[in-house]
Amino acid sequence: MFGRFELHQLLGKSSATMTWLAHDPHAMQPVMLSMPRVQPADEVALERWMHEARMGARLEHPNLAPVAEIGVQDHWPFVVVERAIGCTLTEWLAAHPDPVPIEAADIACQALAGLAYAHEAGVAHQDLQPHHLLVDAAGGVRVAALDIVVEPTQVETAFGALPSAAQGEERAASRIATVLDPGHLRLRRDAAERDVLSLGLLLHRLLAGAPALDEADTGRVIARIAPHGREIVRLPWTTPHPLDEPLRAIVNRATARQPRQRYLSARTLLRALEGWRESVAQGGGGPLALLLDRLQSVGHLPALPGVGFLAARLASLEGQRTYEIAEAILRDMALAFELLRQVHTAQVQATQVAGNGPVLTIRRAIALVGVNGVRHAAASLRAWPGPLNEEGARALQRLMQRVRLAGHTAQALRPPGYDPEVVYLVALLQNLGRLLVQYHFPGEAIQIAALMHPVRLEGDAPAEYGMSEQDASFAVLGVDTEAIGVAVARHWGLADEVIQMMRRLPLARPVRNPDSDADLLRLAASAANEAVDAISAEAAARPDAVLDAVAQRYGRALRITPRDLEQALHAAGEALRGMPSDVPTLSREHDEGAAPGHAQASTAARQA
Repeated sequence: MFGRFELHQLLGKSSATMTWLAHDPHAMQPVMLSMPRVQPADEVALERWMHEARMGARLEHPNLAPVAEIGVQDHWPFVVVERAIGCTLTEWLAAHPDPVPIEAADIACQALAGLAYAHEAGVAHQDLQPHHLLVDAAGGVRVAALDIVVEPTQVETAFGALPSAAQGEERAASRIATVLDPGHLRLRRDAAERDVLSLGLLLHRLLAGAPALDEADTGRVIARIAPHGREIVRLPWTTPHPLDEPLRAIVNRATARQPRQRYLSARTLLRALEGWRESVAQGGGGPLALLLDRLQSVGHLPALPGVGFLAARLASLEGQRTYEIAEAILRDMALAFELLRQVHTAQVQATQVAGNGPVLTIRRAIALVGVNGVRHAAASLRAWPGPLNEEGARALQRLMQRVRLAGHTAQALRPPGYDPEVVYLVALLQNLGRLLVQYHFPGEAIQIAALMHPVRLEGDAPAEYGMSEQDASFAVLGVDTEAIGVAVARHWGLADEVIQMMRRLPLARPVRNPDSDADLLRLAASAANEAVDAISAEAAARPDAVLDAVAQRYGRALRITPRDLEQALHAAGEALRGMPSDVPTLSREHDEGAAPGHAQASTAARQA
């Protein structure tokens, strides 16, 4: 017996909490009792515990278990939840071993939705365990027993000890001061991050078929990994069900060895898992589902100030040369992409002669849509900077300049006889996903960049490398940025040949001699993008080394040398400097002491 409750079975325990299956004779029904495994030190600590538990009990959310009662028995505080809500995750796994990945992700998403709501209300769980996740017969998941942990050091640090003779008003004043205390707020934030890490460990358990580090207590696992311990938690390569790379990257980020790479809030982990779920549920249309509403409301990219007006004005001039209009349009990626979209609609495609192939020049696009089509395209674009704030606009502007640099570099690297406008557009299309993410998801773009950034350690220790762009995108969005660009290109109606060219050559794949003109254009654009990425990265302390690596990788297929690559980058930088003033440009830092060759190439990339 525990007071009036008859304890029937221990449903689960950790080093901090435990949950019992009990019978309540008053309600004449089974219930679950959750309580700390450490008693509050004194009456003040007990009052604090009751205050925090009541705060959690007041929250109402579909993924939070409603609290039936909060009480104290023999100085042991407890929280009561009705058994009818569901069974614990431990019990559910006994009846449903090795859930499929989509089912495991659904459990995690529901729990994260409840945690995110609680965290935003200032309440954390602090000991998320399998016996605190309740699953009902329909698959609904609820988080139970919020904030029931008693930690003496935390109580002393956050609240301070009140004199034994303190009166009620003194305690109330202390409680208000505690809520406003920066130390208390820091503890709340740390507790929320601990909840997210615990949920990541539970998702790891669902997918791996066994607890991380063979330890069922998430709290003990947390004590063994960074920053407290030196153990590493990663999904094994052999799992009960095959896992795709996006889901593996999400789960591994949740328990990453570097604490800075982990999810800091339940919302960010929830967003990544939901992105993956949408991608799986809709096949290739999943990435597009993330963007479809935004594409309709704010367009794919905003038009740069003045450029769209210039193109429309040129188009209105009778007898204006097509190549001059095309040159103006190419200065604005949004307008160039909009014309490509328009010429690949069914109506325009029906007017083309069969066998002409895809449209990959702005000149041909102008010929197909006419000057009225150019004016309509310019008028349909959202004005700069769209919904972005000033910081987001600057980030998009920097990325656009970097993409332009890659486009001009690709033009310089193209073999003789190939249209420079075609290879320029292919290089731009290989960055379509990046541009869309930067415009539509600026916050997520910052996260992706942070995960890719290397960490410089103190002393002589080598820097720790960040994630690859693909893994970082998986971990933040649940999909790859390139997959987003490809999905949007398919939505626009671009031909399969163009889709193949806009896929950059994977870094892990060796470069082979091209089999077709399309392969050659793809390689030239990939080489240009790799070179610009390499020398633009802050980790590129030796640009000569990274450029040599790129030249060696593509040398045989494109017949280029490191010197050719240097000259191409330098020519691209000069082309950007010569752009008309109607295109916004960044302030440039002139490196007067830079040496020729690699230094000039890297300076051009930094300026872009």
